[in-house]
Amino acid sequence: MIAHSVSLLSPGYISTPAFSRLMPDEVVRMRNELFTKEKERQLSLHPRIEKIEVKYTGKLHPGSVFVMNKALSTPYNCAMHLSEWHCKNSVLASVDGEIWDMYRPLTKSCEIQFLTFKDKDPEAVNKAYWRSCAMIMACVLKRAFKDEYSVNLVKAPEVPVISGAFCYDVVLDNKLNDWKPTNDNFCSLTRDAKKLIHQDLPFETLHVEAKVAREMFQHNKYKMEMIERKSSQNMEGIVPLHRFGDFVDVSEGPHIPRTSFCFQYEITAAHNLQTDQSELIRRFQGVSLPVHLKAHHTVWHKLLERSKRLVSLTSGKVQVPKYKGILC
Repeated sequence: MIAHSVSLLSPGYISTPAFSRLMPDEVVRMRNELFTKEKERQLSLHPRIEKIEVKYTGKLHPGSVFVMNKALSTPYNCAMHLSEWHCKNSVLASVDGEIWDMYRPLTKSCEIQFLTFKDKDPEAVNKAYWRSCAMIMACVLKRAFKDEYSVNLVKAPEVPVISGAFCYDVVLDNKLNDWKPTNDNFCSLTRDAKKLIHQDLPFETLHVEAKVAREMFQHNKYKMEMIERKSSQNMEGIVPLHRFGDFVDVSEGPHIPRTSFCFQYEITAAHNLQTDQSELIRRFQGVSLPVHLKAHHTVWHKLLERSKRLVSLTSGKVQVPKYKGILC
């Protein structure tokens, strides 16, 4: 075991050069700049502002029609025309039946509804929340270690909320193979996550050609494999990217509107996975509840304990730990 495990984390450390051609902060900056450049390029494809009609078909004010700007206006802009309640509570939109991010621009005239945590069937909303929590954790893990230690993000397994924990699989530097995170480490990671949550950062979605995604993620072989897989799943070879703040990732979507939708949030566990890979893959786990669904501290404590159990995937199915009476 490596001594003084807390000191592996990065604050206040004068680092030695990273093994990759770019330092970790340079990789972050490069991806962020490429994301912004591609976003601006796509916006330039619509030099003239075209109008579209968006019909609201929800329960409140059904039949309302908004005249919006094609490729600029988002579901959130439509929610602003309805009420402050819609702005604060809408997690996702249903655009002509397709689940849509609240900040993803609308591309044609359509019908729209808004989805919340308190809908009769909140499955899509719960999935978006879980993967957004996982992306926040990935950002924290990528930045937490000193520059001399490589951190390669693998993927965020798509698991249901009833699994008890959101997850992100990570390959750390092989010099850390014997490192076992302590409670202090998890507290430090959680503090960093809460800083991002309090910044109220919006989640952005950008669909790009595979070559753009490859340029962004050329330093991560796991993301390169994911890019090839995702681009092969559609005729256009398009890959979805997501960003909050300056952190860009290749992941499933959609996501919640902003980091501030998270309220109770903890990073609680890290498990070594038994795989056929030569590298040691660790599954970091956490649990969270949104600001709309706060829990009493006794319930929250039970959820925390449950989230520490390994969420294992077998034949594509999630093994859900048994815990009576607690469904987050």
